[in-house]
Order: sequence, then structure tokens, then C-alpha cells
Amino acid sequence: MAIEQNYYKAKEYVWERLNKELDHRLYYHNINHTRKDVLPAAEQLAAKEGIVGDKLYLLLTGALFHDIGYIEQYENNEPIAARIASEVLHGFGYTTGQIEIVTSIILSTRMPQKPKTLLEEIMCDADLDSLGREEFHDLGMKLRREYIAFNNNIPENDWIHQQLLFLENHSYFTYAARELRNEGKRKNIENIKKIIELDAASQSE
Repeated sequence: MAIEQNYYKAKEYVWERLNKELDHRLYYHNINHTRKDVLPAAEQLAAKEGIVGDKLYLLLTGALFHDIGYIEQYENNEPIAARIASEVLHGFGYTTGQIEIVTSIILSTRMPQKPKTLLEEIMCDADLDSLGREEFHDLGMKLRREYIAFNNNIPENDWIHQQLLFLENHSYFTYAARELRNEGKRKNIENIKKIIELDAASQSE
């Protein structure tokens, strides 16, 4: 398929730019977030949701580009990512219609997430796949370190409470993500509550 070839060309372009241009203070939103977390999660969820062919490669293209906006700025980076994708994808052989789908997939990751299509739902779930994984706590600490680097300091206790609130109010959109990650997310919620309880107990002594 032509789009498959186009996708691999776009992939080389994205890896090169992320490697060269991302700020070294992006401890969470670095190339590994895209390459090792989001992209594999998007592929896994797509397989469980029966997404194949052109739709699959449009989804994966959105996953590739979803954080490229960080090369320009930290906040509100999704529109920048969509703009970059729309500027370069014609050169890789994507049609105007395909680019519109890809940019919509990218923009769907803005918080609060409001996906309108199944591809967008998969993208949103893939972007937050780590909420239901064992690495959640370690990745959360990387995200806090990144947040401090680009914003103001936030005490660890406040951060943990914010993480708990986010987890408790989050719901995956797709059946596939709920099946794969809800149990892990439940365990992560329990683990955070234990940390908060231990911290409260230590302070009362």
C-alpha cells in the first residue's frame, strides 16, 4: 500500500526532528514517550479494535506527530504539531483528506480529551496508556520533574494528590483500553492512596 510507504518516510522525518530538536528537559515528553509508549500502544489498541489498512497508518501517523509541537513550545503544543504535520505530509505522499484526519487525531489529545471518532479515541487512550501500567509512578515522577523545569515547583505531596485526582476522574474511551488497562489503573490508584496514607501517618507521629 502506498500509504504504508508514506508512513515509513514520515517516521524517519519525525525521529530525526525529535532526536535533534526536543529540549533536554523533556524528561517525560521525549522521543521515548512517542516511540516506546504511545506508538506501540496505538498499534496494540488498533489491533484489538479491528483497525487495519489505511486507517491504521493514519492513526499511527497521528501518533508519530502528536508531540512534535514540543520542539517549539511546551504549552499548547498540539496545534503546532498539527500545523507541522499539515506542512510536511503532502511531501510524503499523503492526500489532503488523509492529512485532515491526521491533524484531527493529533488535536484530539488536547486536555480535556474530546475525541469524535474511533481513531481519535484510540489515540487518546494510547497517549494515556501509562495510567494503567506498572511504570505509572516512575513516569509520573519524570513528568513532575519536567513540569518543574518548564513551570513552577510543585511539592511532591501536592503532585501525588493531583495524580490521584486525575486517575480517579479518567476513563478510557475504547473497549480495548478498558480491557487492557483498567485493572492496572485501579492498582495504581490503590498504590497512590497507600502512599498518601503512609505520609499522613508519618506526619501525625
